[in-house]
Amino acid sequence: MKTTVFSTHKFEESYLTSANDGKHELRLLEERLSEHTVPLAKGSEAISLFTGDDASANILKKLGAFEVKYIALRSAGYNHVDMEKANEMNIKVARVPAYSPYAIAEHTVALILALNRKLIRAHSRVREQNFSLNGLTGFDLNGKIVGVMGTGKIGAVLIKILHGFGCKILAYDVNKDEDLVEKFGARYTDCKTLCSEADIISLHVPLTSETRHIINAEQIGVMKKGVMLINTSRGGLVDTKAVIEGLKTEKVGYFGMDVYEEEEGLFFEDHSDEILQDDVIARLMTFKNVLITSHQAFLTDTALTNIADTTVYNLDCFEKQIESGNEVSNE
Repeated sequence: MKTTVFSTHKFEESYLTSANDGKHELRLLEERLSEHTVPLAKGSEAISLFTGDDASANILKKLGAFEVKYIALRSAGYNHVDMEKANEMNIKVARVPAYSPYAIAEHTVALILALNRKLIRAHSRVREQNFSLNGLTGFDLNGKIVGVMGTGKIGAVLIKILHGFGCKILAYDVNKDEDLVEKFGARYTDCKTLCSEADIISLHVPLTSETRHIINAEQIGVMKKGVMLINTSRGGLVDTKAVIEGLKTEKVGYFGMDVYEEEEGLFFEDHSDEILQDDVIARLMTFKNVLITSHQAFLTDTALTNIADTTVYNLDCFEKQIESGNEVSNE
């Protein structure tokens, strides 16, 4: 199957090539799918998209005009695809529902530990031969209350890890996981209670119209002074400007983020020779108690292998549907 792969990054090329093993005609492009680049899909039956690609209604119309019938996402999330329009146009969409919940959960813990023990600042000091410990005091994770918002695959793994540290777990999710309650003592509660009682809050819910800015000025207002806030899920879950205000008043004591609401065109690219145009993230970078990684929580060998394997498997399924003449619904 002829497939145009948009937003191909160097770190995933070898994984895609190995998983494909010559089965499909993959055209690997660095360009992100947008209004300007959509003509690059011409001649392909399928396209493959990453998280920063734009598959909004207007672009889907143009893809349809080029007779693109299939979209293989290299991500679990699909909020960058207008699914209603895709269904209307009978464009089939497949995703990678679970590539490695451990990768995301472990990166979350890495952010927690690095912020708490001020590892970045300590490392910078030592490199300058400053071995002073002043200002580097952290806290014991043991006994701390951690609020985990979203207890799906990633949230469940995070709870298991944090339980090992001796943390007390508050959980928020529309679906209660009794196994987490029985094994790790997780206590399910509402969003406001979690925000008011937790010492550390970590986000692992999907981005929907209901969860957009689930962390906002109102929720920050009820949080403990000095709360640690971690987001490795979706940037849109957090009102970043409200977090900045929280940091300025010291209501938010630590902020770790691997995702950003306006990361499109910023993350995954080298802007080191440019003037940063995003004033919000530029302001965040001025805080010593903020740690930013550029959407790398998923970046492990295991996750990249699973993403590539599942993406090629989805292309295999699309091709079989063509050969059999059967239709497959978007799920």
